[in-house]
Amino acid sequence: MCSIIGYSGNEVAAPIIVKGLKRMEYRGYDSVGVATESNNQIELKKGIGKVNEVNSKIQLDTLPGKTGIGHTRWATHGKVTEFNAHPHPSNSGKIAIVHNGIIENFEELKKQLENEGYNFKSETDSEIIANLLQKNYESTKNVKETILKTVSEIKGDYAFVAMFENGQLAAARFHEPLIVGISQENVFLSSDVLGFIEYTDNVIYMKNRNIIILDKKDFQILDFNGKNTEYEITKVSKEFGDAYKGDYAHFTLKEIYEQPDVILKSGEKTIGDIEKAVDYIKNAKNVYITGSGTSYNSALIAKQILSKYVKIKSEPIISSELQFSPEIIERDSVLIAISQSGESADVLEAVRIAKKLNCKIISIVNLLTSSLVRKSDITLGMNCGPEIGVAATKSFTAQLTILYKIVQKLSNNITIDFEKFAESILKIIENPVKIQKIAKELKNVSDIYILGRGINYPIAIESALKLKELTYIHAEGIPGGELKHGPLALMDS
Repeated sequence: MCSIIGYSGNEVAAPIIVKGLKRMEYRGYDSVGVATESNNQIELKKGIGKVNEVNSKIQLDTLPGKTGIGHTRWATHGKVTEFNAHPHPSNSGKIAIVHNGIIENFEELKKQLENEGYNFKSETDSEIIANLLQKNYESTKNVKETILKTVSEIKGDYAFVAMFENGQLAAARFHEPLIVGISQENVFLSSDVLGFIEYTDNVIYMKNRNIIILDKKDFQILDFNGKNTEYEITKVSKEFGDAYKGDYAHFTLKEIYEQPDVILKSGEKTIGDIEKAVDYIKNAKNVYITGSGTSYNSALIAKQILSKYVKIKSEPIISSELQFSPEIIERDSVLIAISQSGESADVLEAVRIAKKLNCKIISIVNLLTSSLVRKSDITLGMNCGPEIGVAATKSFTAQLTILYKIVQKLSNNITIDFEKFAESILKIIENPVKIQKIAKELKNVSDIYILGRGINYPIAIESALKLKELTYIHAEGIPGGELKHGPLALMDS
């Protein structure tokens, strides 16, 4: 899940872009880059590593100019190399782009462009966009016509921002998120409101199949046919700008310590909506639960507690897999979609499939102005504040809290003491000596196997995910009774 940011305004662009990329680090990445325009020339710097690390080596934030774009990349097409990092310049160097998503027909377009004399330095599908824009701009001499022609030629799910040597920015959205931030002096383009929330809370969530043409502070939003399209300026919660780690060593530690409060706050602003969600579930033909990563592990737990406490069967589905087997979903069912950001492309695609089948959508989401909220019939807010750490911590706790509140409402005979849950977590995290002792014992091992039975099996899977994300140690969550069926053969002692 890469991060995009674009800026045009009255301030020097590069420091703002670097700061925005830093705030979106939770999305994960392997390389970073920035390009700016000054005096009708594009300058570009990029490298492998974290934002601060790359910035200290090559001074990304010293690039001149008041218009710029930036990107953090998580490799999909091509290895982790400097050439594959974004932004990508066109052959002429007069256009640079940043891109999220996948261009499905990139091989076909690449061959076509190579036959016309264009060269490619990277292995990415993204560089196709830069050279295709150059080709189209040379024939149209018009930014709007260039973007419209380009989006008619590329296939796939994408969001990209292009910067032209004259200082104009242009962007297009097709299924991948793209958000416009507006203040009196500045305009931002980003994949996440955290990229610019420090500067403005006025946003436009770009609709699917929309483009934006930006010249300094003036902009025009069009559909893919070139017609002006309506848009709504929304205010986002400023609490998502309160993303500072305080006295904690890092954001992940801060967010671990916030979990007791999260249990008491999650869902408190949407109690009425929980009751509506319960009615949907009670009357549903079938119940499906979808998510990616940690959110899918929450879905696995939801299946168990719905079955155990209220005798309701449900089916967890990995969001990225649903597009390959949409027949799993029966018409007129309920889909519970879980996502911290509300912008996960796979979750949004799962929702799109379910809505085609007339399913009711219940979302459990943290960012209440996200795309997922707008596609849902009912939204249950996690209310856990911004989660900046790469690994999901407090959002997982918030998801489980809401799921347990749903089960409590569905049942007439169970009472859940959420304050006791919060106290229990506090007791665990306030014992750092024991935690550090366990960490020291594990830090030099090459493989970790975590066993769990029943409801603790999804917890084992989630624990393994945290270890992989934060320590890069191979870890697996395994059902307790399955240790002898394969995993045991891999253990040395």
